[in-house]
Parts: sequence; C-alpha cells; structure tokens
Amino acid sequence: MSTPYPFTAIVGQDDLRLGLLLNAVSPAVGGVLVRGEKGTAKSTAVRALAALMPEVSVVPGCRFSCDPASPDPACPDGPHAEAAGVSRAARTVELPVGASEDRLVGALDIERALSEGVKAFEPGLLADAHRGILYVDEVNLLHDHLVDLLLDAAAMGASYVEREGVSVRHAARFLLVGTMNPEEGELRPQLLDRFGLTVEVAASRDTDERVEVVRRRLAYDDDPEAFAARWAEEETALRERIAAARALLPRVVLGDAVLRQIAATCAAFEVDGMRADIVMARTATALAAWAGREEVTADDVRQAALLALPHRRRRNPFDAPGLDEDKLDQTLDEAGPQENNDGDDDPDPGPDGGGDGGGGGGVPPQADGDRTPPQASEGDDTPSQAPGSAPDAPGRSAGAEQQPVAAAEPFRTKMLSVPGLGEGAAGRRSRARTAHGRTTGAVRPQGALTKLHLAATVQAAAPHQRARGRSGRGLVVRRDDLRQATREGREGNLVLFVVDASGSMAARQRMSAVKGAVLSLLLDAYQRRDKVGLVTFRGKEAEVALPPTSSVDAAAARLESLPTGGRTPLAAGLLKAHDVLRVERLRDPSRRPLLVVVTDGRATGGPEPVALAGRAGRLHRSEGTASVVVDCESGYVRLGLAGELARELGGTAVTLDELRADSIAGLVKDVTAAGRAA
Repeated sequence: MSTPYPFTAIVGQDDLRLGLLLNAVSPAVGGVLVRGEKGTAKSTAVRALAALMPEVSVVPGCRFSCDPASPDPACPDGPHAEAAGVSRAARTVELPVGASEDRLVGALDIERALSEGVKAFEPGLLADAHRGILYVDEVNLLHDHLVDLLLDAAAMGASYVEREGVSVRHAARFLLVGTMNPEEGELRPQLLDRFGLTVEVAASRDTDERVEVVRRRLAYDDDPEAFAARWAEEETALRERIAAARALLPRVVLGDAVLRQIAATCAAFEVDGMRADIVMARTATALAAWAGREEVTADDVRQAALLALPHRRRRNPFDAPGLDEDKLDQTLDEAGPQENNDGDDDPDPGPDGGGDGGGGGGVPPQADGDRTPPQASEGDDTPSQAPGSAPDAPGRSAGAEQQPVAAAEPFRTKMLSVPGLGEGAAGRRSRARTAHGRTTGAVRPQGALTKLHLAATVQAAAPHQRARGRSGRGLVVRRDDLRQATREGREGNLVLFVVDASGSMAARQRMSAVKGAVLSLLLDAYQRRDKVGLVTFRGKEAEVALPPTSSVDAAAARLESLPTGGRTPLAAGLLKAHDVLRVERLRDPSRRPLLVVVTDGRATGGPEPVALAGRAGRLHRSEGTASVVVDCESGYVRLGLAGELARELGGTAVTLDELRADSIAGLVKDVTAAGRAA
C-alpha cells in the first residue's frame, strides 16, 4: 500500500482542512463538499484524512463492519454471537463516477435465490464504507441513478437491495466527502443538501506559497516514506487533538441564545427545510470542541454559517454559491442582544457586528452571486443592411457592435426532444433504452444478471420441469432460463445552441427576449441533465462561445455577456455547429444531439448567403441531426425565413410565444372550458 501524503504537509487551504477536521471530530456534521478548480489538492487532502481517523472496533469476520457493542440485528452475516471485537483503521472507500448500481449497493445472486431459496449477497461499496469515509471524486458527474441510491442510504443510514421480491438490508452510515470542479457542471440540489459543509478552494496566488507547494510535492514523489517520516510528529499531534476534541464534544454546551442566532441566520437566508439549522448547530459545537472550549460562542455560529449555508441558500439555478457576510453580521447582531456574553472567551462583538470576520479559517471565498446585468446601449437599433450596402454608422445601426443587454425573465419551455430511441447517458429528455424505467421486453443476459424479468424466466423454465425431475413445489431454474429485463426511460442529450447575434437581432427589447428564451432553454437543459454548447454568429464569422460541457452555468454566463451587431453569416453558424457535432460524435457517440437555432432566418454577407445557408442546413439533415428553429422574427410583416430554414434542416420551427409551455397549457385549458360551456 502506498504511503499517503501527510495531512499536515498540505500548504494553505485552511478552509478545506478545517471542513475535513470538523467532520473527523463530529461525523454527525454530515460530510463535506469540496468545490474548486483542478490541481488544488482536493483529492490529496481527502485521502490524507483517513490516516487521522480513529480506529473502529468490528465483529470478526463480519463483511458489514458491525460494532460488537451493538451489532446490527438485520445484518446479512448475523446474528452475531457475543465476542471480542477487533480494531482496524477506518476505511476510505472511493466511488468511481462510472460505477454500476451493483458495485455500489451490492449484488444478489438471483439464480440461487430462485432455485435454492438462498440469499447469496455480495456486498458493495456502501457496505465497505460503513463506519468510514465514502469519497466521490467528481461527484457532480455521478449518474442520476447512483445519486438516488446515495440519497436513500444517506437519509436512512441503510442500504436496501431489491430484486423481484427478494431483498437484503444492511447498515450504511458513512462520512460522505465529495470533490468537484464547477466548470464541469453543478450538483443536483437534493444531493447538494446532503453534504453538511461546503468549502471553496483555489490555487494560491502567493509566489512563496506556490514555491513551497512544489518543493514539498517533489520531495514526496522522490521518497514518500522519508517525507512522511518528517511529518510524523505533526501527524501524531493532530491525531491526538482530534481525539481530545471528540472526547470533549459531549460536554460542549449549546445555549438557547446561540440556538436563536442559528435559527435567525437560517431564516434570514431563506434556506429550505430544517437541515441547515441542525448542521449549523453540530458544526458550531464541533468548532468549540476543536478550540478546546465547552461553550459555543457567536464566532462559532458565524464560522458554522460560512461553512454550512453557502450551498443551501435559496438562489437562482445559475447563481454561484456564496453568502453575504454583511447580511450575516447584521443578522447575528440583531439576534445578539439576547445572548449571554459573560464568558471570558466570548467578547462582545460590539455594535459593528464583528465585521472583521473573526473565527479565522473556514471562510469560503465569496462568488459574485448578485450580478448586476450590463446596461444596454442607448440609441435606435435598426435591422442589418443588405449585402453591398454602405458601412453602418457606429452606435446607431446593425453594423456596429452593441453593448450586451440583460436577458428577460426566464420561463418554463415547451418539451423539445430527439425522435427515436437512443442509448445515451441517463437523463430526462428523449426516449432511450436505460437501466431504469418501464419494462418493455426480455432478453438473455450478457454477463451478470442485473434486472430479472420474472415472467419471462418462469416461461423459459416451465417446459423443462419434468425433464429436470421436479418433484416439489419449487421451480427448477437453470442459468439458461434467466431473462434480463429491457427497460425504456429517458436520456440526456447534447443541446447545441446556435444563436444569431447579428444586427438584425440587436434591437434592445428583441435581444432581451431572445436571451430570455435561450436562458429558459438552458434552465430546461439543466433540469433534464443535458450537455450544452453555444455557437454564436455575427459580422463575418461564427465562433464557439462554449464547447459542449455539463456546466449549464457557464453557458448562461457566456449568454449574458454576448454582444450583438453586424451582418448575419447564418451559413457560417450552421457549419461551425456541424464541426462541433462531428467532434462530439467521436468523443461520445451514444449521446444524441439536438440542434437549437435561435434566429429570425435572415442571411446576409458574402455571395448567395441564403442559398449557402440552405446547403448548410441540408448537411445537418443528411446526418439525421434533430433540430429546432426558434423563430425570433417580429412585427406585422413576417418573411417566414425561419420556417424555410427549419425545412432545410428537416426540423421544426417554433416562435418565441410558442416556446412557452404555459401558453400551450393555457390554450388546452381554454378549449376544454369552451367545450364544457357548449
């Protein structure tokens, strides 16, 4: 086994270290989510924490790590006779992003269960992680069905394996630690709330600190054992401090005044549910124990809020996590007069609310969550000019670049999907063959059986019962009789937006509405677990504003700063989209694309721009790319160019009004009401 990097040798990253240590002191805090850019020691710190965790006592031979003092009465390896426990190090179990369901929860031998009535169960990673650490690197890329299983286990403290009426249950209480790079997409809100704390990490910009990071890493790579030996004394001291804090934890007093501050803070930031209050209370108690105190102070509450609330505050889906520290100080001040500050270690923060932050360490860097949208340029925007016309006047016409305008309020959009049946990653958009969903048929299993089709299995075994010498009531089942259920669910797609940013779209109110529509579609893509990309075209060329990514937030940010103006190289935009899709088909051939072209259909610039755009559209149609054209043309006189483009693409065209799901629902409602009245 390789020597882990010492926890105490990590340079900087005070927030990260504090969040992990608080969970080591009090596992009831609920784990920690580490968010940050790549190469910031996230994984190194998590793996180093395992060496500091106290040993656990387990029942000898139990695969589920039962505590000999109180063994699980439902343990599949039980019942356990009274016996002395054996001590071992707490495990750190890593859950790979691409793990299967059986690898996570365990596998039940269906063949033996049917033919012999034996619950032959092979434990999974949840069983291995019981009473230890479950570490998920790149947790935001975890498949939805695995996220659901994690949510269930974290909520109930147990894992259930169900296979056609045969079930196995075992305890699964673990410290959940996840790391993620926000550039690759955000985490589902349900799982986000399951992490007790969150910390933001970033590489230091201090030259001396960066030099020390490199020096220590090179020394560790040259001789891990010698490097670890140099830090052995610090590791021992830290391990002893954790043990002392754990011993002190039951004696820490959480007074009513402090509880009022916690409740007032959670209410002020409008967090959902009561989990935030509970996590803040446990975190503040752990902070006091870590500091060697038996009473929780206002500084502990402030520190706990900065660790427990940023990922829970009520916010729009595209806002970055963060907390307004001025508002936090004000809230603590308002709840402060009722607290008792007689203790020597808890000085009165004063009328200014302790604006210096106090507490030290564990304060996540704040993101600019309340962004002020850029102001639109003043002046009368006019449609783009025809090819060969005179240059446009700066600031007044379509030829000049206009300042970005703010997007209109997003709305719930009509369901857009790719026709046919796919086999892509699980999601919520288009029909696909998936591991979960409604059963549509049965096939012979290829490899291990995971989803039994019971009726098909019985039908396959029934004709052979006499030949197999069946004498009792039980069915004689053999391997060849087993049938795997085929299921149909939903997949996530690659939604590639091709947005017209030319002068013909630059009228202030019009572009605001267009951005609002694209933002609404991005929100829909976020909810349906799609990858997204953004291609824009204006002037003389098209550009990839955002390569395909799982980070819908990044697409929203690019959209917000999108300038407009110039001519309309529609063909260039479609050809650029074709190049992006060609590369993505090589990278991820199972993920089907959906092309969403947002334009009024006009094409200007260069020779025969309309004909060239038509040929580019037919290129997409020849490759079977599903497409939707969002028609942004407005006014009383409409040319219908977007509809022509949709026909060339082999797709459909919808107007901005038709894109709204509520308008369609309203129409159905009105028709129904009219029918009843008649």
